[in-house]
Amino acid sequence: MKWSLDDLPVFVAVIQQDGISAAARELGMPKSTVSSALARLERALGLRLIDRSSRSLRVTAEGEAFHRQALLILEQAREADDLMAGLGSAPAGRVSVALPPAFSLDIVAPRLPEFRTRHPGLELDILVTSQGAALVRDRVDLAVVVGPLEDSELVSRTLIEGDLIWVASPRWLADHRPGETLDVVRAQIQVCETRYALRRMPVDIQGEAAHLDLSRGITRVNDPLVVRRMVMAGGGLSMLPHQYCAEPLADGRLAQVLPHVRLSRASARLTAVYPSRRLLSPRIRALLDFLLEVCAPLAPPDRVRSRKQAERRRTDV
Repeated sequence: MKWSLDDLPVFVAVIQQDGISAAARELGMPKSTVSSALARLERALGLRLIDRSSRSLRVTAEGEAFHRQALLILEQAREADDLMAGLGSAPAGRVSVALPPAFSLDIVAPRLPEFRTRHPGLELDILVTSQGAALVRDRVDLAVVVGPLEDSELVSRTLIEGDLIWVASPRWLADHRPGETLDVVRAQIQVCETRYALRRMPVDIQGEAAHLDLSRGITRVNDPLVVRRMVMAGGGLSMLPHQYCAEPLADGRLAQVLPHVRLSRASARLTAVYPSRRLLSPRIRALLDFLLEVCAPLAPPDRVRSRKQAERRRTDV
């Protein structure tokens, strides 16, 4: 005997409402119908999912395992409904996203009025946090994470494959010469983002692998925009993702230095992630496309050239 998908919402409601009577009221069904659906599901599975008496209800270990799977199945069914309903129509509904603080403030916020104009049917919930990947499964539809991605269960889409670059202010450069050796460079670093404050920060100096000890004697800040402000105020030199330096470099408030000391590109990467078990509904697709569009102009010039060359090569083949 095969179990029916139609019985899953009833089973989930019984657990969530903590009782058959409460589930019946929630679903607008007779209590007998709920009881029959639960019994039918247990017979088909050959398992006891819920131990129930006149006064109490206890979910068995098998019931807890099946409940987790039932939630996944129902969520995917809802996503499929959203996808099919959205084909040929404007995206609508609520979509939630977790964004890193600097990215949300410096890059996304100035473009949000454009997003609202383009998608008036979407209600956007933004959670500003540096812990976005941990929230994807339960609290948000999509998150943007900084640096290398560790969770292989998430679908990822690179937004910015930027460079981590050395910068200083013209004010500081008027009185100082950036160091040629790592010892001098280390002495000139007054501030850096917390995630780079490592005892062995890897660098490449004229093709040779080396490292900097940034674990002591440096102001550590968990926001690159604060680091940028301190450097522009004359606070030595530091490393920053290129995407947060484009405008200050263009208008002369910052200058790029130390071209011979290269830093890891992966550290400056921004990636959009969402659960692999979810279909990409029109509302989430609209948000992802918007983030890709916002980030497209922020690629370093050499990356833009490389991408265009690769596109030309594909066209020529």
